[in-house]
Amino acid sequence: MTQEKKQEFTRRLSCCNRGGMVVIMYDILFAYLEDAKASHPEDYAGFKSAVGKAQQVLRRLMDDLDFTYSIAGSLYRAYQFVNKHLSMAVCKNEVQNIQDAQRIIGNLYEGFVEAARQDTSAPLMQHTQQVVAGMTYQKGRLTETLQGSDSSRGFLA
Repeated sequence: MTQEKKQEFTRRLSCCNRGGMVVIMYDILFAYLEDAKASHPEDYAGFKSAVGKAQQVLRRLMDDLDFTYSIAGSLYRAYQFVNKHLSMAVCKNEVQNIQDAQRIIGNLYEGFVEAARQDTSAPLMQHTQQVVAGMTYQKGRLTETLQGSDSSRGFLA
């Protein structure tokens, strides 16, 4: 994953609510799966590493399920199924299993995006800097500015 992509995810995480957090986790999972597909034929170590990171994200999604809701059991089984596909992708050194995993997760992703759209709860992080992005005098480049960067964010020494 590129440094720019990591910064984008960090920025999104700093201002998201609970529903948005799940969508971002899925986006991170998809990014690692794309990295695995991109490195597959030439770089087995990179392929294996990217699949391993995707499995870590998947395990995090599994760990965060709230089993007081009946849907959590179904999601857990779906995540286990996807995890098996990812393990088989590494064992067999095949991209087909990753594509199958993406298709399964993609169906779940659409539901979580719709649920996040309807979530009107407050952002999870408080006292974060506001990021304003826009075109300035730099030709063809997006510039971001932090608002309120001189204020205290709760850390005093």
